[in-house]
Amino acid sequence: MIWWLWILVGFGLLVLEMLTPGVFFLFFAVSALLVGIVVGAGMDMPVWGELLAFSVLSIVLLLVFRGPILRKMKGRPGEGRRVDRLEDEIATTQEAISVGAVGKAELRGTTWSARNMGTIDLDAGVRCQVERVDGLTLCIRKPDEKESTDPAV
Repeated sequence: MIWWLWILVGFGLLVLEMLTPGVFFLFFAVSALLVGIVVGAGMDMPVWGELLAFSVLSIVLLLVFRGPILRKMKGRPGEGRRVDRLEDEIATTQEAISVGAVGKAELRGTTWSARNMGTIDLDAGVRCQVERVDGLTLCIRKPDEKESTDPAV
Protein backbone atom coordinates (compact mmCIF):
# COMPACT_ATOMS: atom_id res chain seq x y z
CA MET A 1 0.00 0.00 0.00
CA ILE A 2 1.08 3.57 -0.47
CA TRP A 3 2.49 5.08 2.74
CA TRP A 4 0.33 8.20 2.68
CA LEU A 5 -2.83 6.06 2.69
CA TRP A 6 -1.79 4.72 6.08
CA ILE A 7 -1.21 8.29 7.31
CA LEU A 8 -4.62 9.33 5.96
CA VAL A 9 -6.30 6.35 7.68
CA GLY A 10 -4.47 7.24 10.91
CA PHE A 11 -5.71 10.83 10.87
CA GLY A 12 -9.22 9.66 9.99
CA LEU A 13 -9.18 7.35 13.01
CA LEU A 14 -7.93 10.21 15.20
CA VAL A 15 -10.91 12.30 14.09
CA LEU A 16 -13.20 9.36 14.87
CA GLU A 17 -11.61 9.10 18.33
CA MET A 18 -12.34 12.76 19.02
CA LEU A 19 -15.99 12.28 18.04
CA THR A 20 -16.57 9.24 20.26
CA PRO A 21 -15.88 8.63 23.95
CA GLY A 22 -14.01 5.66 25.34
CA VAL A 23 -10.40 5.80 24.08
CA PHE A 24 -10.81 3.05 21.51
CA PHE A 25 -9.88 4.28 18.03
CA LEU A 26 -6.74 5.99 19.32
CA PHE A 27 -4.74 2.77 19.25
CA PHE A 28 -5.78 1.93 15.70
CA ALA A 29 -4.88 5.48 14.65
CA VAL A 30 -1.43 5.25 16.23
CA SER A 31 -0.89 1.86 14.59
CA ALA A 32 -1.87 3.18 11.16
CA LEU A 33 0.42 6.19 11.58
CA LEU A 34 3.34 3.98 12.65
CA VAL A 35 2.85 1.61 9.73
CA GLY A 36 2.66 4.62 7.41
CA ILE A 37 5.90 6.01 8.81
CA VAL A 38 7.67 2.64 8.50
CA VAL A 39 6.47 2.11 4.92
CA GLY A 40 7.27 5.74 4.05
CA ALA A 41 10.79 5.36 5.47
CA GLY A 42 11.48 2.75 2.80
CA MET A 43 10.88 -0.57 4.51
CA ASP A 44 9.61 -2.81 1.76
CA MET A 45 6.67 -4.94 2.92
CA PRO A 46 3.96 -6.76 1.04
CA VAL A 47 0.40 -5.53 1.61
CA TRP A 48 -0.39 -8.56 3.80
CA GLY A 49 2.67 -7.71 5.94
CA GLU A 50 1.48 -4.13 6.38
CA LEU A 51 -2.00 -5.33 7.35
CA LEU A 52 -0.52 -7.90 9.74
CA ALA A 53 1.74 -5.26 11.35
CA PHE A 54 -1.23 -2.88 11.68
CA SER A 55 -3.42 -5.58 13.26
CA VAL A 56 -0.82 -6.89 15.71
CA LEU A 57 0.30 -3.39 16.70
CA SER A 58 -3.32 -2.27 17.21
CA ILE A 59 -4.17 -5.21 19.44
CA VAL A 60 -0.98 -4.90 21.49
CA LEU A 61 -1.46 -1.15 22.03
CA LEU A 62 -5.12 -1.67 22.90
CA LEU A 63 -4.39 -4.40 25.44
CA VAL A 64 -1.43 -2.66 27.05
CA PHE A 65 -2.53 0.98 27.22
CA ARG A 66 -6.35 1.21 27.21
CA GLY A 67 -6.90 0.09 30.81
CA PRO A 68 -4.36 2.46 32.37
CA ILE A 69 -5.57 5.39 30.28
CA LEU A 70 -9.21 4.78 31.26
CA ARG A 71 -8.25 4.49 34.94
CA LYS A 72 -6.29 7.74 34.71
CA MET A 73 -9.20 9.53 33.04
CA LYS A 74 -11.77 8.35 35.61
CA GLY A 75 -9.59 9.01 38.63
CA ARG A 76 -10.20 7.56 42.06
CA PRO A 77 -13.64 7.90 43.61
CA GLY A 78 -13.85 10.73 46.11
CA GLU A 79 -10.48 12.16 45.14
CA GLY A 80 -10.92 15.88 44.55
CA ARG A 81 -14.03 15.37 42.45
CA ARG A 82 -16.60 17.10 44.63
CA VAL A 83 -17.89 19.38 41.92
CA ASP A 84 -21.53 19.30 43.07
CA ARG A 85 -20.83 19.93 46.74
CA LEU A 86 -23.02 22.77 47.97
CA GLU A 87 -22.24 22.64 51.69
CA ASP A 88 -20.48 25.77 52.99
CA GLU A 89 -21.49 27.75 49.88
CA ILE A 90 -23.11 31.19 50.32
CA ALA A 91 -26.76 31.54 49.21
CA THR A 92 -28.80 34.73 49.15
CA THR A 93 -32.40 34.67 50.36
CA GLN A 94 -34.92 35.96 47.82
CA GLU A 95 -37.72 36.36 50.34
CA ALA A 96 -38.11 36.53 54.10
CA ILE A 97 -37.84 33.08 55.71
CA SER A 98 -38.98 32.45 59.27
CA VAL A 99 -37.20 30.04 61.59
CA GLY A 100 -37.88 26.46 60.43
CA ALA A 101 -39.85 27.67 57.38
CA VAL A 102 -39.11 27.06 53.73
CA GLY A 103 -38.61 29.91 51.27
CA LYS A 104 -36.52 30.74 48.21
CA ALA A 105 -32.79 31.37 48.02
CA GLU A 106 -30.40 31.92 45.13
CA LEU A 107 -27.22 29.87 44.79
CA ARG A 108 -24.94 29.71 41.74
CA GLY A 109 -27.50 31.59 39.67
CA THR A 110 -30.34 29.16 40.43
CA THR A 111 -33.33 29.57 42.70
CA TRP A 112 -33.60 26.85 45.34
CA SER A 113 -36.04 25.97 48.08
CA ALA A 114 -34.33 26.85 51.33
CA ARG A 115 -35.14 25.97 54.95
CA ASN A 116 -34.05 28.37 57.67
CA MET A 117 -32.18 26.19 60.18
CA GLY A 118 -31.14 29.13 62.34
CA THR A 119 -32.69 30.71 65.41
CA ILE A 120 -33.52 34.09 63.82
CA ASP A 121 -35.80 35.05 60.95
CA LEU A 122 -34.05 35.88 57.67
CA ASP A 123 -35.01 38.90 55.58
CA ALA A 124 -34.83 39.01 51.77
CA GLY A 125 -31.32 39.60 50.43
CA VAL A 126 -29.49 38.08 53.40
CA ARG A 127 -26.37 36.05 52.66
CA CYS A 128 -26.54 32.64 54.34
CA GLN A 129 -24.30 29.61 54.54
CA VAL A 130 -25.55 26.23 53.30
CA GLU A 131 -25.22 23.68 56.09
CA ARG A 132 -26.50 20.68 54.15
CA VAL A 133 -28.77 19.72 51.27
CA ASP A 134 -31.94 17.66 51.81
CA GLY A 135 -33.03 16.50 48.37
CA LEU A 136 -33.60 19.77 46.50
CA THR A 137 -33.87 21.92 49.62
CA LEU A 138 -30.94 23.89 50.98
CA CYS A 139 -30.65 24.04 54.75
CA ILE A 140 -29.29 27.52 55.43
CA ARG A 141 -28.24 29.62 58.41
CA LYS A 142 -26.86 33.14 58.73
CA PRO A 143 -23.06 32.68 59.10
CA ASP A 144 -22.57 35.05 62.06
CA GLU A 145 -25.45 33.36 63.90
CA LYS A 146 -23.23 30.37 64.74
CA GLU A 147 -20.90 32.59 66.73
CA SER A 148 -23.65 34.48 68.57
CA THR A 149 -25.51 31.32 69.64
CA ASP A 150 -22.38 29.71 71.10
CA PRO A 151 -23.00 29.29 74.88
CA ALA A 152 -19.31 29.93 75.63
CA VAL A 153 -19.61 33.56 74.44
